Amino acid sequence: MKIPLLYGKKGLELDLPDDVQPTIIRKHPMTPLEDPLPAIHNALEHPAGTPSLSRLASGKKTACILICDITRPVPNGLLLPPIIETLTAAGISRRDILILVATGLHRPNEGEELREIVGSDEIFDTIRVENHFARDRKAHVDLGKTSSGIPIMIDRRFVEADMKIVTGLVEPHFMAGYSGGRKVVAPGVAGEDTILKFHTAHILEHPRAVNCVMDGNPLHDEQLQIIRTIGGILSLNIVIDEERRPGFVNFGAIEESHLGAVDFMRNHAEVRLSRRFKTVVTTSAGYPLDKTYYQTIKGMVGVMDILEPGGAIIIASRCSEGMGSREFVEAQRMLCREGIDGFMSILDTREKALIDEWQTEMLIKALRIGNIRIFTTGLSQADLKDIYIEPVHSLKEAVLASVAVQGDREVAVVPEGPYVIPLFEEKC
Repeated sequence: MKIPLLYGKKGLELDLPDDVQPTIIRKHPMTPLEDPLPAIHNALEHPAGTPSLSRLASGKKTACILICDITRPVPNGLLLPPIIETLTAAGISRRDILILVATGLHRPNEGEELREIVGSDEIFDTIRVENHFARDRKAHVDLGKTSSGIPIMIDRRFVEADMKIVTGLVEPHFMAGYSGGRKVVAPGVAGEDTILKFHTAHILEHPRAVNCVMDGNPLHDEQLQIIRTIGGILSLNIVIDEERRPGFVNFGAIEESHLGAVDFMRNHAEVRLSRRFKTVVTTSAGYPLDKTYYQTIKGMVGVMDILEPGGAIIIASRCSEGMGSREFVEAQRMLCREGIDGFMSILDTREKALIDEWQTEMLIKALRIGNIRIFTTGLSQADLKDIYIEPVHSLKEAVLASVAVQGDREVAVVPEGPYVIPLFEEKC
């Protein structure tokens, strides 16, 4: 049986013999919007929890629109034109509109890559587009602290704009429950200290800081406190299917509209199964998420719930840009030196995380359950020394080897990786 997987820009085919029994796990069927553009205009005129965007923008002078960075396949070419058209019709000059890339602590997006994520040449050529730089302390406004003491440092360009608008893809997220909404603000345009404080082990090791869980999730709760402190934020949220076609869009006050999009996505992304598997094949969702090993870890964590203890996760990820940040590489090297227990004992003592070590911490969550192997064509031999998991040269052979070792020919396959979350329920 040949199963297409998301891998890089072109995909990859997993060819399994007839005696292997795959269970292919996909999102529940999502009907794509017949014509997304009118749906977006309708959402802007009939929002959740606020007057229309045109009314809210009337009399305002400046606007800042947040967009996700290159790691998210957000169709900004669809979302941005209606927003800007509405803002300018309400009297805001194009020179007073800023599109701000919510990079968090990721690298900036520049040149043709920046044009790619904006998705519209006309907007890219006529509207200011800038990156957020979390490490530039002077570029942030100090808005106090959350109830747990996390500093609220937010990009000045966003805080001081009359109109604060967030755009984003709503999908499962392995720490915050779901992406989009408040997450585009923090960590998206938060300062380094803010990001490092809410990525500490005492937050991320909480049993509710996982995929698809928001109630009682300490990271989500911190993010809500931050957006409430800023106030007045609007959000245009979109959901896409496996073929990256829009299936849902809404707009409004950031909390209410984001929750509406999450409610829609839950019905598609959360797939309940009555069994676990000893061999699970997954991906990092193809381009752009699988550009780095750093982002690839999301695919490993996404299938944890259906992995039998002691089983194997086999992930396919292009890793076309290699490992990720130098800080992440250092964290991986520390894991290789110290082992899982030693690494976690170090993290448990920190009051503030080190940059990107949280991704290695998330890798450990999956490693506590079973073994992980990776098929990739993007990592160098030097890179492979730092990944901690086992590289394989053939996806098919890795599956067959796991089947033989595990003594179970039933295999779970998740072609879309972390955009669909399989959940084990004994009586589902």
